[in-house]
Amino acid sequence: MAPYASRDMNPAMNTSTEPEGEVFVLTIVAGPDVGKDLVLDTSQPTRALVGLSEACDLRLTDIEVSRRHAAFQITSGRLHVSDLASNTGTFVDGVCVGDAYLQGGETLRLGETALVVTRQSRPPPALPEATSFGRMMGVSAEMRRIYPLCAKLAAATVPVVIEGETGTGKEVLAEALHEQGPRAGKPFVVFDCTAVPSNLLESELFGHERGAFTGAVNSRKGVFEQADTGTLLIDEIGDLDLALQPKLLRALERSQIRRVGGDRPIVVDVRVLAATRRDLDHEVQAGLFRDDLFHRLAVARIELPPLRERHGDVAELATHFCRSLGADESAINDELLRRWEDYTWPGNVRELRNSVARHLALGDLAPHAKSGEHPRVGDFIERVLMMDLPIGDARDRVIEEFERRYLERMLARNNGVVTDAAKASGIARRHFQRLRARTGGAGR
Repeated sequence: MAPYASRDMNPAMNTSTEPEGEVFVLTIVAGPDVGKDLVLDTSQPTRALVGLSEACDLRLTDIEVSRRHAAFQITSGRLHVSDLASNTGTFVDGVCVGDAYLQGGETLRLGETALVVTRQSRPPPALPEATSFGRMMGVSAEMRRIYPLCAKLAAATVPVVIEGETGTGKEVLAEALHEQGPRAGKPFVVFDCTAVPSNLLESELFGHERGAFTGAVNSRKGVFEQADTGTLLIDEIGDLDLALQPKLLRALERSQIRRVGGDRPIVVDVRVLAATRRDLDHEVQAGLFRDDLFHRLAVARIELPPLRERHGDVAELATHFCRSLGADESAINDELLRRWEDYTWPGNVRELRNSVARHLALGDLAPHAKSGEHPRVGDFIERVLMMDLPIGDARDRVIEEFERRYLERMLARNNGVVTDAAKASGIARRHFQRLRARTGGAGR
C-alpha cells in the first residue's frame, strides 16, 4: 500500500514568487476518457474540479472516481492539487497525497484514470487595471484577477457561490455584486444560517401563516418574500440543515416558496447569492451538503483569497481603515506596518480592521506572530477572541482547529493510515473521513 502524504513535491520551491504566464495541462493518458484534457493558467480566479459531477471542469466517466475527486489551482508558479476526501485517493507518481505541489512531468492517478501534467510558459498576461470592485478593495494581483469576473457576474442574474475564510469580505462582495448590477436599488436581504435556531430556519426562509405553530400569532414573510425583485444572500450556506436543503432546492428551481402552514405557492423573483467559509466540495463529498443543491447554486463561483495571500494589501487596507475611522494615515507608522505584513491574519480583513481601530483607540497592540508559525493553544484561543466574531463563528474556529490538530497527530502516529488512526481515535473510519473533510484534509 502506498504511503499517505500531505506534502510539497519539491519543498525547496516554497519561497518562489508566482511567475505570470504559467500554463499547466492535464492530459488523460489511461482510463475511459483518454484524450480529454484540462488547461489551467494563472488568470483563473477559482479552483478547477475533476470528477464525475456535472459541476466539474474536467468531467470523467471512470466509476472509480468520486463525484468531486480533486481540485487544481496554480499557486506560486506551481500546480496545487488537493484530494477532496475521495473514495479511492489521489496518487502523484505512485504516492497517495492529500495536498501536493506539482511542477510538471508528474503522472497522476484517480481511480483507473491516469493524467500526465505538462507545463508551458506563455507571455505574461497583463493584470486588470481595476484595484477595487464596489466597496471590495485590494491592489494585489490575487484580487485584481477576480475583479473582471465580479463585473461580469454583477451584470448577470445567475446564482453565485462566494467562498472564503471568515473575515475575507464575502458579504461585502455580495453587496457589491448587488449594487453594481441591474437590481441595485431593490432589496438586499442577508440570511445567516448560523444565527437562527434549527427549528425556525424554515419559517425564516419561507415565512409562516398565522397559527402554523405555537407562537405564530400573525402571518409573516420570510427572507425570500422580503427580497422579492432584489437579491438574497444566504450566508454560511454550508451550515444549512441537511433536512432543509431539498426545500431550498425546490424554491430555487421553481422560483416559488410555500409558507409554513400555507396551502398555496408564492412566486418570487429573487437573485440568490450564497456565501460559505466551508469547503463545499469537501462537504458534498462527505455527504454533508447535497450535490444537486450545490450544482444549482454554483452556476458561478468566486473564491476570495485570505489576507495572508494578498501581497501588498495589508498596507493599502490599513490606511483605508485609518481614513474611514477619521484618523490620519500617519497614525500607523512603517514599523507597525512591517509587523502587520509579517502576521498571518487568521481573521483576515475583519481582524485587520479591528486591529486598526484598537490601535487608534489604545495604542500599539499589533500582533507579533510570524507567517507559518502555529500558535500555542492558549494563543490561538486568545487570537480568536480578539477577532470579535459572533459566538457561533468563534466556537467553530476553535473546534475546527482542535479537530485539525488532533486528526493530524493521530494520522502521524499511525503512519497516515486512516483506518488505524480512526480506530485509535475511537470513532468510525467514515466519521474520521468526514472530520478530515471538514478541516480541509484527506486520507486513505
